[in-house]
Amino acid sequence: VGTELETYLKQYGYNVIHNTDYHDYPSYNGSYTKSLQTVENILQTTPSDIIIDLHRDAIGSRSDYAPTVKIGDEEAAQIMFVIGTNAGGLYHPNWQQNLKFAIKIQQKAEEMYPGLFKPIMLTTSRYNQHTGKFANIMEVGATGNTLEQCLTSMKYLSKIMAEVIKLSLIHI
Repeated sequence: VGTELETYLKQYGYNVIHNTDYHDYPSYNGSYTKSLQTVENILQTTPSDIIIDLHRDAIGSRSDYAPTVKIGDEEAAQIMFVIGTNAGGLYHPNWQQNLKFAIKIQQKAEEMYPGLFKPIMLTTSRYNQHTGKFANIMEVGATGNTLEQCLTSMKYLSKIMAEVIKLSLIHI
């Protein structure tokens, strides 16, 4: 799914660094510490404010949970932003900027493709989102969604992101 998003964003002319390292294998414990090292290493050579940590919603690993939206003749998996705050006590000066980015994307999505996004989830953890002004987790679909539904979502997400950036709805 990440590769699909990368492909579409590059078609819009954006430079994309897509890291496919497994940070949660063999154990989920320490995955954010490992991924933080990866992000920091990438940012040393390729500075960016937009950092996307792409996930799927594994809510209880329910195979029957498959949030979708109909866009034209296509079924797309719904997307949800997870935005960390500094409420957990860790240094996180960017959390409000991260939230503003998510809101701008979600507002444009609602104009272009109503229902593509579920409500934003705010958490007390920072999830490495302190590394950029527009850093976030995007959960694409859930355990019950098909790969095709998730890939379809990336087509629409990339169009939305391109519009938001083009219209200078975020200051990059």
